[in-house]
Amino acid sequence: MEDSNLLVGLDIGTTSVKAVVADSGKVIGAVTTPNSGMRHGQIVDIDQTAVAISRALKAVAEKTNAKIYSVVAGIPVGMLQLETATGFANVGEEGQEVSNEDVKRTIRSAIHAAAKDDREAITFLPSRFLIDGKTEVDDPRKMIARSLGVTGILLTAPTGSLHNIKKAIERAGYHNNFFVPTPLAISSVALNESEKTFGSVIIDLGGGVSTATVIKEGQIKYANIDLEGGSDITNDISAVLSISKRDAEQIKLDYGFADPQFASKNDKFAINSVGSNGQQMIDEVYLSEIINARLEQILTRLGKGLAKHNALKQPGGIVITGGTSLLQGIDSLTANGLNVKARIYQPDQIGMRNPIYTAAYGIVNYSYKMLEVDYLVNSVIYGFGQNVVEEPVSKPKTSKNSKRTVSNSESETKEAYNRNKMSARDDSSTDEENNNQEKTNGLKGFFKKFFD
Repeated sequence: MEDSNLLVGLDIGTTSVKAVVADSGKVIGAVTTPNSGMRHGQIVDIDQTAVAISRALKAVAEKTNAKIYSVVAGIPVGMLQLETATGFANVGEEGQEVSNEDVKRTIRSAIHAAAKDDREAITFLPSRFLIDGKTEVDDPRKMIARSLGVTGILLTAPTGSLHNIKKAIERAGYHNNFFVPTPLAISSVALNESEKTFGSVIIDLGGGVSTATVIKEGQIKYANIDLEGGSDITNDISAVLSISKRDAEQIKLDYGFADPQFASKNDKFAINSVGSNGQQMIDEVYLSEIINARLEQILTRLGKGLAKHNALKQPGGIVITGGTSLLQGIDSLTANGLNVKARIYQPDQIGMRNPIYTAAYGIVNYSYKMLEVDYLVNSVIYGFGQNVVEEPVSKPKTSKNSKRTVSNSESETKEAYNRNKMSARDDSSTDEENNNQEKTNGLKGFFKKFFD
């Protein structure tokens, strides 16, 4: 991308492709386009999926006046598999400062140890680093160590499915920088810190697949997938009312309720049924009963899996999102059916106040907030930044996005990778202006690592 502060999140769904563009974390454009190349969350036609991706990205590029070359794509929970991974690397017999390369070698060791045939790493989430086998730290860099260990969670996806996604993005004319697990992306925007820490369930009601994911301590603890979604509801309406799927989808959005108790028999609308003479009048209650029957089946199946794993007692309750959550009454239907508190989440940014954009918005938000160690993880998995040369300096800086201390050597690393040096600051500027400029340049360097 021409401006390395821009992030493009891509959510490739069964019925539609969503693209969200953010500039320094602020959303500046969002687009959704139909997708006919997938079925129940899996690509069945790479070319058709590529067409949908291309349309979405071209539309959002025009909308935001941005030049888009690369994206960050989400990987749905149905493809993910979690493995505990532990790695180890020697730093120096006499003890020396832990470098970026030491951290990468340790992470590489963990990924290699947990890797399985026919699956590829998506990301690695370090839970702790261990200095000399005894001192636990969040970020070991610049600390003195003889050896370095790491323990965390490795998330992988099937090689074949991942290949199809990569190929579809490539055929659309774009490059995928790295993948983000969709449930973690959604949790980054739909859950607050307490909900992520103490436990919540995210129910994502998509077009072709519905999922329930337990997030606790900031990580995925359990997931349940149901291979039915909003498109199945549309098919039910089409079959029962003998109307086209296009008309069925429209009246579902215009007149449908998830819970029939919110509908009225007095409110009616006209349909043109196949084989009938003239229009027929249908009341909202009848339509909502068709919708409700399928929704209750989906929620019951998801609920059984959650109950089996004692996941319905999470303090954060259930947060519902995805396109099908637009149906009024879905929160009360879920709460009553599963006997748990439930609420609906949708982004509140202008031009994107629709739960269909939650995953794509989450992808850019999650990517924007990644720490420096997360970058090192991705550099191991996706192979970028291999020619970075570290330069020792003394004065530390603070990155806007990092909870950890970022040293000048890391800022120099960013510059070396991009082959672009920050412009010199005016000697007459105040200390405050210098500090602000350092933060801005540090942020730009961070994103250039991913996108240049």
